[in-house]
Amino acid sequence: MKSKVRELLKTAVICLAAILGGLLLCWGIFYFVDHAWNGMFADWFMKNYAEYQTFYGENEVSVLNTDWFRIKRLIFGVMCINIIFWILVIFVIVHFYGKAKVKKTITMVSGEIHDYMQGTDTAADSLPKEHAEIAAQLVSLKTTMQKHEQLLKEEAARKNDLIAYLAHDLKTPLTSIIGYLSLLDEAPDLPMEQRIKYTGITLDKAKRLEKLINEFFEITRYNLQQIVLEKEPIDLYYMLVQMTDEFYPILQPHGNTVELCVEENLTVYGDSMKLARVFNNILKNAVAYSYPDTPIRIWSECTEHDLLLYFRNKGRTIPAYKLDNIFEKFFRLDEARATNTGGAGLGLAIAREIAELHGGTITAESENEMTTFCVKLPVRS
Repeated sequence: MKSKVRELLKTAVICLAAILGGLLLCWGIFYFVDHAWNGMFADWFMKNYAEYQTFYGENEVSVLNTDWFRIKRLIFGVMCINIIFWILVIFVIVHFYGKAKVKKTITMVSGEIHDYMQGTDTAADSLPKEHAEIAAQLVSLKTTMQKHEQLLKEEAARKNDLIAYLAHDLKTPLTSIIGYLSLLDEAPDLPMEQRIKYTGITLDKAKRLEKLINEFFEITRYNLQQIVLEKEPIDLYYMLVQMTDEFYPILQPHGNTVELCVEENLTVYGDSMKLARVFNNILKNAVAYSYPDTPIRIWSECTEHDLLLYFRNKGRTIPAYKLDNIFEKFFRLDEARATNTGGAGLGLAIAREIAELHGGTITAESENEMTTFCVKLPVRS
């Protein structure tokens, strides 16, 4: 209320100043014309708008004749010039006053926005009622920013924890490798059976160490890479057959198998290397969390616009709260680092990003000890 009264007073002062300025200008013109320029004005007026005529008779009479038509034109012109002048004056005043007002308003609103975004007050407390629309938009913006900030903090925390776990885990296989190699080096007369046993253990630990190092590289690559697609027609059936053959050494120790139920003429338009990585990451996840001696089933469905590719494995049901985060970066289903299942928690996140770059999606469902991943890709028109 006080701000409105203040603005009205400012407007009244400006109008009063303009009126007083106009009156002073008119009085100044009158003073100069009537006093300082009296003789000059009279001569100019007589020369242009009046003349004396002399009549001779019994008495000589001089009569002043004025050209009223020209005087009217003069008055009309002066009035027009005066009106135009004051219109220009008012325009200039309004223009600069408006700019100053806008600048002041922007400064004030930016300060209010800064106080709201940095503080804990509500938008209604930080912004006046006149800015209710801005306040509503700011509430939405701040909520979104806080959500993104929280996600980034959680992601950074997961990443830092993961790196700390990996760094700690690197010591275990490395210590074992050094220990067993030292035994082999210090005891050349060890029985062959014991030597073979120690060599096998050392090789297993070295492979575990290689896996952990690869996880470090995976984290680095994900942060630095920019995925660029090189699309071409892909024989999807042949790609999946080749991939299942490559997974045999991983499947065989657990007794798992792959049941491939897709059409032989199944094709898709995309980046073959990137899509192979999508299917590879999903299969790795299925193998890691499948019960032993169970099949992993792959089948496809086609609609008018999309190709749906399903991967289903039998294993522990993934809780709903974990299923919502399964595609987040650095998220792992098994929190215990003592297990060998799972990796850096980037496989499914990378798979989702590649699918989205192709214009598709990846979703997951898990119930009754059955987990199903669905990769949806657009059919090439």
